[in-house]
Amino acid sequence: MKTKPWIIGIALTVVLLGVGPFLVPVPPPEGTTAAENLSDPDSQFVEVGGLKVHLKSAGTGQTALILLHGFGASLFSWREVMLPLSAEFQVLAYDRPGFGLTERPKRSAWTGVNPYSLEAQADLAVQLMDRFGINQAILVGHSAGGTVAMYTALKYPRRVQALILVDPAVYPSGGLPGVARPLFSLPQIDHLGPLLVRSIASRGEDILDNAWHDPGMITPEIVAGYRKPLQVDGWDVGLWEFTRAASYPNLEPRFNELKMPVVVISGDDDRIVPLEQSTRLAQALPDSRLAVIPECGHLPQEEQPAAFLEVVRGFFMEIGIL
Repeated sequence: MKTKPWIIGIALTVVLLGVGPFLVPVPPPEGTTAAENLSDPDSQFVEVGGLKVHLKSAGTGQTALILLHGFGASLFSWREVMLPLSAEFQVLAYDRPGFGLTERPKRSAWTGVNPYSLEAQADLAVQLMDRFGINQAILVGHSAGGTVAMYTALKYPRRVQALILVDPAVYPSGGLPGVARPLFSLPQIDHLGPLLVRSIASRGEDILDNAWHDPGMITPEIVAGYRKPLQVDGWDVGLWEFTRAASYPNLEPRFNELKMPVVVISGDDDRIVPLEQSTRLAQALPDSRLAVIPECGHLPQEEQPAAFLEVVRGFFMEIGIL
């Protein structure tokens, strides 16, 4: 009996889809180096939770602030406000797993909880507090860092004094990542993952432009600061592992558990997390207020640092910290 051509075609397609991706070479990115070679004079690397974490600290005030950056960023995004805040507070900013100069472990290097998961990120925030002798802190979370801040407050409520949520990416946005997530676990896609995330290197400046109300304010130094983590050995593998792990729960049913004071800060022209979402969040939390910064996009702490600091100071005066 002759095999029909269409059966042969289907069989070849299955083989191609199943085996083809493994035939695509995935060499490491060119021109990368060890994270330590890219550090600044005030950089620190500390071993916490099995990870070598890159951080910067400043100030010795009685009140501690922990700064949590967003997706695709690093502690570099706090550069305009960290030192002014440190005049009155102890300030700690660090690169979250998958970003900046913090270690990016491969899957074969860890056992137990995935270090890129939200659960592990909440644990890491508190472990860093323990490392620096901080019993209670105010968490300042930007964008996806806002989700980490809120989840940390839900998991460790006694350790969080207040929350400052800056253009927080809290509400599920749907879209392709959620729909495609089951595909991420396929061996074929997993093999190609580091190649898939390398597109951020070519699209990074467009994303940055979209995050600012006035992209004309973006200097070559700012672009270089955002591109620096793309020079770290294994940055693409770490970003892929973060992408595979980044399935965040819907926190909305637990909003009423967040009893600490909260300020939600948003740029009036945020095209990444629209102002409507920040307004909705501020209205939903038990003890919350909203501050909108005019002529500002997704990065108030960078684009309008003076206005950002004014909001933060006003919040602290309102809740009796200043």
